Amino acid sequence: MKQCGPDNNGVDSRVVFRVGLIGAGIQFSSSPRIHMDEADSIGIRYSYELFDLDQQPDGAAALPRLLDAAEQQGFAGVNITFPCKQSVLPLLDDLSPDADTLQSVNTVVFRDGKRHGHNTDWWGFAENFRRGLPDVALGKVALVGAGGAGSAAAYAVLQLGVKSLVIHDANHARAQSLALRMAAYFPHSSVSAERDMVAALQEIDGVIHATPMGMTKLPGLALPAACIQPPLWVADIVYVPLTTALLELALARGCRVLNGGGMAVLQAARAFYLFCGQTPDHARMLARFDSQVMRAR
Repeated sequence: MKQCGPDNNGVDSRVVFRVGLIGAGIQFSSSPRIHMDEADSIGIRYSYELFDLDQQPDGAAALPRLLDAAEQQGFAGVNITFPCKQSVLPLLDDLSPDADTLQSVNTVVFRDGKRHGHNTDWWGFAENFRRGLPDVALGKVALVGAGGAGSAAAYAVLQLGVKSLVIHDANHARAQSLALRMAAYFPHSSVSAERDMVAALQEIDGVIHATPMGMTKLPGLALPAACIQPPLWVADIVYVPLTTALLELALARGCRVLNGGGMAVLQAARAFYLFCGQTPDHARMLARFDSQVMRAR
Protein backbone atom coordinates (compact mmCIF):
# COMPACT_ATOMS: atom_id res chain seq x y z
CA MET A 1 0.00 0.00 0.00
CA LYS A 2 1.46 3.33 -1.04
CA GLN A 3 1.82 6.02 1.59
CA CYS A 4 1.26 9.76 1.31
CA GLY A 5 0.46 12.78 3.45
CA PRO A 6 -1.82 12.94 6.47
CA ASP A 7 -5.01 14.03 4.69
CA ASN A 8 -6.18 10.40 4.45
CA ASN A 9 -4.51 9.12 7.60
CA GLY A 10 -1.37 8.23 5.68
CA VAL A 11 -3.16 6.34 2.90
CA ASP A 12 -2.58 7.20 -0.76
CA SER A 13 -5.84 8.73 -2.01
CA ARG A 14 -5.48 6.78 -5.24
CA VAL A 15 -5.69 3.44 -3.43
CA VAL A 16 -9.09 1.75 -3.49
CA PHE A 17 -9.52 -0.99 -0.92
CA ARG A 18 -11.66 -3.67 -2.55
CA VAL A 19 -13.21 -6.08 -0.09
CA GLY A 20 -16.25 -8.33 -0.12
CA LEU A 21 -18.46 -10.89 1.57
CA ILE A 22 -18.85 -14.54 0.58
CA GLY A 23 -21.88 -16.40 1.94
CA ALA A 24 -25.39 -17.65 1.26
CA GLY A 25 -28.46 -15.41 1.30
CA ILE A 26 -26.53 -12.20 1.92
CA GLN A 27 -28.50 -9.73 -0.21
CA PHE A 28 -29.86 -8.04 2.94
CA SER A 29 -26.45 -7.85 4.62
CA SER A 30 -25.59 -4.57 6.33
CA SER A 31 -21.86 -5.19 5.89
CA PRO A 32 -21.34 -3.08 2.75
CA ARG A 33 -22.88 0.00 4.33
CA ILE A 34 -21.17 -0.53 7.70
CA HIS A 35 -17.75 -0.71 6.04
CA MET A 36 -18.18 1.95 3.37
CA ASP A 37 -19.78 4.55 5.65
CA GLU A 38 -16.83 4.28 8.04
CA ALA A 39 -14.38 4.52 5.14
CA ASP A 40 -16.13 7.71 4.03
CA SER A 41 -15.85 9.12 7.55
CA ILE A 42 -12.13 8.36 7.67
CA GLY A 43 -11.57 9.61 4.15
CA ILE A 44 -10.39 6.53 2.27
CA ARG A 45 -11.63 4.95 -0.95
CA TYR A 46 -13.30 1.63 -0.32
CA SER A 47 -15.64 -0.75 -2.11
CA TYR A 48 -17.51 -3.71 -0.64
CA GLU A 49 -18.97 -6.38 -2.92
CA LEU A 50 -21.34 -9.28 -2.27
CA PHE A 51 -20.66 -12.82 -3.52
CA ASP A 52 -23.93 -14.59 -2.77
CA LEU A 53 -23.62 -18.36 -2.97
CA ASP A 54 -27.36 -18.59 -3.56
CA GLN A 55 -26.76 -16.89 -6.89
CA GLN A 56 -23.96 -19.25 -7.93
CA PRO A 57 -24.88 -22.31 -10.03
CA ASP A 58 -22.65 -24.49 -7.85
CA GLY A 59 -23.78 -22.99 -4.52
CA ALA A 60 -21.36 -23.40 -1.60
CA ALA A 61 -18.97 -25.31 -3.87
CA ALA A 62 -18.20 -21.94 -5.50
CA LEU A 63 -16.16 -20.85 -2.45
CA PRO A 64 -12.70 -21.84 -3.81
CA ARG A 65 -13.43 -20.20 -7.16
CA LEU A 66 -14.71 -16.97 -5.58
CA LEU A 67 -11.75 -16.80 -3.22
CA ASP A 68 -9.35 -17.26 -6.14
CA ALA A 69 -11.12 -14.55 -8.14
CA ALA A 70 -11.05 -12.02 -5.29
CA GLU A 71 -7.35 -12.60 -4.70
CA GLN A 72 -6.49 -12.38 -8.40
CA GLN A 73 -8.50 -9.17 -8.77
CA GLY A 74 -6.47 -7.43 -6.07
CA PHE A 75 -8.95 -7.46 -3.21
CA ALA A 76 -7.55 -6.54 0.21
CA GLY A 77 -9.61 -9.39 1.62
CA VAL A 78 -13.07 -10.84 2.09
CA ASN A 79 -15.42 -11.56 4.93
CA ILE A 80 -16.77 -15.09 5.18
CA THR A 81 -20.20 -16.01 6.52
CA PHE A 82 -22.63 -18.95 6.64
CA PRO A 83 -22.03 -21.66 5.50
CA CYS A 84 -18.31 -21.22 4.84
CA LYS A 85 -16.62 -20.20 8.10
CA GLN A 86 -15.17 -23.67 8.57
CA SER A 87 -15.03 -24.96 4.99
CA VAL A 88 -12.73 -22.05 4.13
CA LEU A 89 -9.99 -23.31 6.49
CA PRO A 90 -8.17 -25.64 4.07
CA LEU A 91 -8.07 -22.85 1.47
CA LEU A 92 -5.91 -20.58 3.66
CA ASP A 93 -2.17 -20.30 4.23
CA ASP A 94 -2.26 -19.48 7.94
CA LEU A 95 -4.58 -18.64 10.82
CA SER A 96 -4.47 -16.10 13.60
CA PRO A 97 -4.31 -17.64 17.10
CA ASP A 98 -8.02 -16.96 17.70
CA ALA A 99 -9.06 -18.44 14.36
CA ASP A 100 -6.88 -21.47 15.00
CA THR A 101 -8.43 -21.99 18.43
CA LEU A 102 -11.95 -21.64 17.06
CA GLN A 103 -11.29 -23.43 13.78
CA SER A 104 -13.55 -20.79 12.25
CA VAL A 105 -12.72 -17.86 9.99
CA ASN A 106 -14.88 -14.87 9.11
CA THR A 107 -12.16 -12.61 7.68
CA VAL A 108 -9.56 -13.47 5.06
CA VAL A 109 -6.80 -10.94 4.35
CA PHE A 110 -4.77 -11.18 1.13
CA ARG A 111 -1.26 -9.96 1.83
CA ASP A 112 2.22 -10.76 0.56
CA GLY A 113 0.89 -13.46 -1.73
CA LYS A 114 -0.77 -15.35 1.12
CA ARG A 115 -4.24 -15.83 2.55
CA HIS A 116 -4.41 -15.02 6.26
CA GLY A 117 -7.47 -16.23 8.20
CA HIS A 118 -8.83 -14.29 11.18
CA ASN A 119 -11.84 -14.50 13.46
CA THR A 120 -13.35 -11.17 14.50
CA ASP A 121 -16.74 -12.68 15.41
CA TRP A 122 -15.76 -13.68 18.94
CA TRP A 123 -14.54 -10.18 19.84
CA GLY A 124 -17.62 -8.61 18.26
CA PHE A 125 -19.90 -10.88 20.30
CA ALA A 126 -17.96 -10.33 23.53
CA GLU A 127 -17.91 -6.55 23.19
CA ASN A 128 -21.60 -6.44 22.24
CA PHE A 129 -22.41 -8.61 25.26
CA ARG A 130 -20.42 -6.34 27.60
CA ARG A 131 -22.34 -3.35 26.34
CA GLY A 132 -25.81 -4.88 26.10
CA LEU A 133 -26.00 -7.36 29.01
CA PRO A 134 -23.33 -6.10 31.41
CA ASP A 135 -24.70 -7.48 34.67
CA VAL A 136 -26.51 -10.72 33.82
CA ALA A 137 -25.88 -14.01 35.62
CA LEU A 138 -23.23 -16.18 33.98
CA GLY A 139 -23.46 -19.30 36.11
CA LYS A 140 -24.89 -21.68 33.50
CA VAL A 141 -25.47 -20.77 29.86
CA ALA A 142 -26.85 -22.77 26.94
CA LEU A 143 -25.57 -22.32 23.40
CA VAL A 144 -27.75 -23.48 20.52
CA GLY A 145 -25.68 -23.84 17.36
CA ALA A 146 -22.08 -25.06 17.17
CA GLY A 147 -21.10 -23.77 13.75
CA GLY A 148 -18.81 -20.84 13.06
CA ALA A 149 -20.90 -18.24 14.90
CA GLY A 150 -21.54 -20.65 17.75
CA SER A 151 -17.83 -21.33 18.14
CA ALA A 152 -17.16 -17.60 18.38
CA ALA A 153 -19.96 -17.08 20.92
CA ALA A 154 -18.73 -19.99 23.04
CA TYR A 155 -15.18 -18.63 23.10
CA ALA A 156 -16.47 -15.14 23.91
CA VAL A 157 -18.70 -16.02 26.85
CA LEU A 158 -16.13 -18.35 28.36
CA GLN A 159 -13.67 -15.45 28.16
CA LEU A 160 -16.31 -13.36 29.94
CA GLY A 161 -16.46 -15.83 32.82
CA VAL A 162 -19.30 -18.29 32.18
CA LYS A 163 -18.88 -21.11 34.69
CA SER A 164 -20.88 -23.80 32.85
CA LEU A 165 -21.65 -23.91 29.12
CA VAL A 166 -23.99 -26.50 27.60
CA ILE A 167 -23.87 -26.77 23.80
CA HIS A 168 -26.62 -28.16 21.59
CA ASP A 169 -26.51 -28.59 17.82
CA ALA A 170 -28.61 -30.60 15.38
CA ASN A 171 -25.29 -32.21 14.47
CA HIS A 172 -24.39 -33.66 17.86
CA ALA A 173 -20.87 -34.60 16.76
CA ARG A 174 -20.23 -30.94 15.97
CA ALA A 175 -21.47 -29.91 19.42
CA GLN A 176 -19.22 -32.51 21.03
CA SER A 177 -16.22 -31.34 19.02
CA LEU A 178 -16.75 -27.73 20.06
CA ALA A 179 -17.28 -28.71 23.71
CA LEU A 180 -14.04 -30.71 23.80
CA ARG A 181 -12.11 -27.88 22.16
CA MET A 182 -13.46 -25.22 24.52
CA ALA A 183 -12.97 -27.45 27.59
CA ALA A 184 -9.29 -27.76 26.67
CA TYR A 185 -8.87 -23.97 26.54
CA PHE A 186 -11.02 -23.19 29.59
CA PRO A 187 -10.22 -25.93 32.13
CA HIS A 188 -11.78 -23.98 35.01
CA SER A 189 -15.21 -23.95 33.35
CA SER A 190 -17.55 -26.86 32.70
CA VAL A 191 -18.23 -27.30 28.98
CA SER A 192 -20.45 -30.10 27.70
CA ALA A 193 -22.58 -31.13 24.72
CA GLU A 194 -26.25 -32.07 25.11
CA ARG A 195 -28.10 -34.03 22.43
CA ASP A 196 -31.57 -33.01 23.65
CA MET A 197 -32.34 -29.30 23.26
CA VAL A 198 -34.99 -29.16 25.98
CA ALA A 199 -32.55 -30.76 28.43
CA ALA A 200 -29.91 -28.20 27.43
CA LEU A 201 -32.30 -25.37 28.28
CA GLN A 202 -33.11 -26.53 31.81
CA GLU A 203 -31.97 -24.51 34.86
CA ILE A 204 -29.89 -22.01 32.92
CA ASP A 205 -29.26 -18.30 33.40
CA GLY A 206 -29.24 -17.45 29.72
CA VAL A 207 -29.26 -18.81 26.19
CA ILE A 208 -27.33 -17.83 23.09
CA HIS A 209 -28.94 -18.61 19.76
CA ALA A 210 -26.29 -19.13 17.04
CA THR A 211 -28.06 -20.87 14.15
CA PRO A 212 -29.30 -19.27 10.91
CA MET A 213 -32.94 -19.77 11.98
CA GLY A 214 -34.67 -16.43 12.29
CA MET A 215 -32.83 -14.82 9.40
CA THR A 216 -34.99 -13.17 6.73
CA LYS A 217 -34.45 -16.16 4.44
CA LEU A 218 -35.00 -18.70 7.26
CA PRO A 219 -37.86 -17.35 9.38
CA GLY A 220 -39.00 -19.23 12.43
CA LEU A 221 -38.15 -20.15 15.99
CA ALA A 222 -35.18 -22.41 16.67
CA LEU A 223 -35.90 -22.93 20.38
CA PRO A 224 -38.97 -24.41 22.11
CA ALA A 225 -41.22 -21.50 23.06
CA ALA A 226 -42.08 -23.05 26.43
CA CYS A 227 -38.43 -22.78 27.51
CA ILE A 228 -38.26 -19.01 27.03
CA GLN A 229 -39.27 -17.60 30.40
CA PRO A 230 -37.77 -14.96 32.74
CA PRO A 231 -35.40 -14.57 34.46
CA LEU A 232 -33.69 -16.14 31.43
CA TRP A 233 -31.74 -13.73 29.24
CA VAL A 234 -31.60 -14.35 25.48
CA ALA A 235 -28.85 -13.34 23.04
CA ASP A 236 -29.25 -13.81 19.29
CA ILE A 237 -26.46 -13.62 16.69
CA VAL A 238 -28.95 -12.99 13.86
CA TYR A 239 -29.27 -9.32 12.90
CA VAL A 240 -31.37 -9.38 9.72
CA PRO A 241 -34.03 -8.86 10.95
CA LEU A 242 -32.73 -7.10 14.03
CA THR A 243 -35.60 -8.34 16.19
CA THR A 244 -36.07 -12.01 15.39
CA ALA A 245 -39.08 -14.14 16.28
CA LEU A 246 -37.05 -15.48 19.19
CA LEU A 247 -36.35 -12.02 20.58
CA GLU A 248 -39.95 -10.92 20.04
CA LEU A 249 -41.13 -13.86 22.11
CA ALA A 250 -38.52 -13.29 24.82
CA LEU A 251 -39.37 -9.59 25.07
CA ALA A 252 -43.09 -10.31 25.24
CA ARG A 253 -42.44 -12.64 28.19
CA GLY A 254 -40.25 -10.17 30.05
CA CYS A 255 -36.77 -11.57 29.34
CA ARG A 256 -33.73 -9.37 28.86
CA VAL A 257 -32.48 -9.69 25.30
CA LEU A 258 -29.51 -8.86 23.10
CA ASN A 259 -29.82 -8.63 19.34
CA GLY A 260 -27.04 -9.36 16.87
CA GLY A 261 -26.67 -5.81 15.56
CA GLY A 262 -23.84 -4.81 17.86
CA MET A 263 -21.93 -7.99 17.09
CA ALA A 264 -22.32 -7.32 13.35
CA VAL A 265 -20.95 -3.79 13.71
CA LEU A 266 -18.11 -4.59 16.08
CA GLN A 267 -16.84 -7.66 14.21
CA ALA A 268 -16.93 -5.46 11.08
CA ALA A 269 -14.90 -2.80 12.86
CA ARG A 270 -12.16 -5.31 13.63
CA ALA A 271 -12.25 -6.67 10.07
CA PHE A 272 -12.09 -3.12 8.68
CA TYR A 273 -8.83 -2.55 10.52
CA LEU A 274 -7.39 -5.83 9.22
CA PHE A 275 -8.30 -4.94 5.64
CA CYS A 276 -6.99 -1.39 5.47
CA GLY A 277 -4.88 -0.75 8.57
CA GLN A 278 -7.05 2.20 9.67
CA THR A 279 -8.58 2.31 13.15
CA PRO A 280 -12.37 2.81 12.94
CA ASP A 281 -14.46 4.73 15.45
CA HIS A 282 -16.57 2.07 17.20
CA ALA A 283 -18.97 4.51 18.84
CA ARG A 284 -19.60 6.28 15.54
CA MET A 285 -20.21 2.98 13.75
CA LEU A 286 -22.68 1.77 16.39
CA ALA A 287 -24.53 5.09 16.50
CA ARG A 288 -24.80 5.17 12.71
CA PHE A 289 -26.10 1.59 12.60
CA ASP A 290 -28.73 2.33 15.27
CA SER A 291 -29.81 5.44 13.37
CA GLN A 292 -30.14 3.53 10.11
CA VAL A 293 -32.21 0.82 11.77
CA MET A 294 -34.55 3.42 13.28
CA ARG A 295 -34.99 5.15 9.90
CA ALA A 296 -35.76 1.82 8.23
CA ARG A 297 -38.67 1.11 10.61
